[in-house]
Amino acid sequence: MNRIPDDLLSKIIKKALSNGGDYADVFMEEERPLSIQLEDDKIEKLSSGVDSGIGVRVIFGDKSAYAYSNDFSEDSLFNIAEAVSRAAGDVKGREVSLDLTKVMPSVDFKIKYNPRDVEIKKKISLVENAGRSAKSVSPRIRQVSVIYRDSIRNIRIATSDGTITEDERIYTLALIQVVAAEGNVLQTAYEPVGGFIGFELFDENPFEEIAVKTARKAVMLLNAGKAPGGRMPVVISAEAGGTMIHEAVGHGLEADLVQQGLSVYTGKIGRQIASPLITIIDDSTLPDKRGSFRFDDEGITAQRTVLVEKGILKGYMYDRLTAMKEGVSSTGNGRRQSYKDRPIPRMTNTFIAPGDEDPGKIISSVDKGFFVRKMGGGQVNTVTGEFVFEVSEGYLIEKGQTGELVRGATLIGNGPEVLKSIDMVGNDIGFAIGTCGKDAQGVPVSDAMPTVRIPEMVVGGEV
Repeated sequence: MNRIPDDLLSKIIKKALSNGGDYADVFMEEERPLSIQLEDDKIEKLSSGVDSGIGVRVIFGDKSAYAYSNDFSEDSLFNIAEAVSRAAGDVKGREVSLDLTKVMPSVDFKIKYNPRDVEIKKKISLVENAGRSAKSVSPRIRQVSVIYRDSIRNIRIATSDGTITEDERIYTLALIQVVAAEGNVLQTAYEPVGGFIGFELFDENPFEEIAVKTARKAVMLLNAGKAPGGRMPVVISAEAGGTMIHEAVGHGLEADLVQQGLSVYTGKIGRQIASPLITIIDDSTLPDKRGSFRFDDEGITAQRTVLVEKGILKGYMYDRLTAMKEGVSSTGNGRRQSYKDRPIPRMTNTFIAPGDEDPGKIISSVDKGFFVRKMGGGQVNTVTGEFVFEVSEGYLIEKGQTGELVRGATLIGNGPEVLKSIDMVGNDIGFAIGTCGKDAQGVPVSDAMPTVRIPEMVVGGEV
């Protein structure tokens, strides 16, 4: 990364504030990504590179201005600082006294095997072996796609608060998608693994085993019956991860949507929004998780934020701008896709805390209902809380036992209503990973939940 001297960073910040403003920062980033893609037994794509840039932002009142460049020359940096300073519009300007001090992180992450130290041949073998393993499961496997990615992001942030923070984020990811076919029926199974972790990811998650499991699921779905529709008890397994919580609840607790009146949770701090069994946490300090970091993308220390405690809404997720609007502190949720984007409030690792129930007892408590082992994609209206989620792996529950695998199911409901109705919470927890999209930006996240029981919910399927 281009190491801009601290005294020059101070001058850039002062220039950004030269026409007024309440706060300014400089965001520097260098990313080195690698991607390998296999399609139909062939490596179709292998790419790597370097992308670096710098952005300058000024906050004035309830607005902000942001500009960025790939050019790290002094003239370019002062030009973008001048550009954002003009947006503040206070021709009087003000003198800024600034002495930048490096802040040490309160949490650290240990990488056992840096992916940059692993030979490219080993990464290619990982992808090829997974593809072969999946293909060998059944002649009904028609297509196998495997993707491996790793990325090293070095980030440095200087602020008008007088701080400099640095973070190195190492991400390793692999995913497999398998398509099985029989006659006119096609079924797809998909499984990703990854996190803020090195190549040791595959010691803990043998990828060939994951490939075989994914292929078997695709084949099993060919013979699955169609899901029945209607209202029924639903048990969502910890294996499903926290997709429902992330989408149906998490986005509604991001402060920008709350302040715009685009959240069903606006103005509900201190009110009961969920069952007393439900505690929801956003925590960027968790080791190995995909949404973790040492500092957020505004230089705020990573932290654990309790959003809902025993059903009571305790707070929202803030970045600097939304926190300044309300006169509160940022929760360390200011995130951006890259130096080309301004930060906005985003989730990190968001989850429902485990409860006390044995997961097996939760299933056995249902005489007839629906068991969700894996979630798919979905849509949510954050204003109303209404959602529709696909179920990628679901089973009927008959007399307290998981029974027939079914396909084509969806979960339909309202986030606040579902949260309030949960009456059993397991003592387990399972994480899922993803890239969360918002305002045309994608950031790495994970989400999790224990096994839970919802006494009645609409399952979409065949009536």
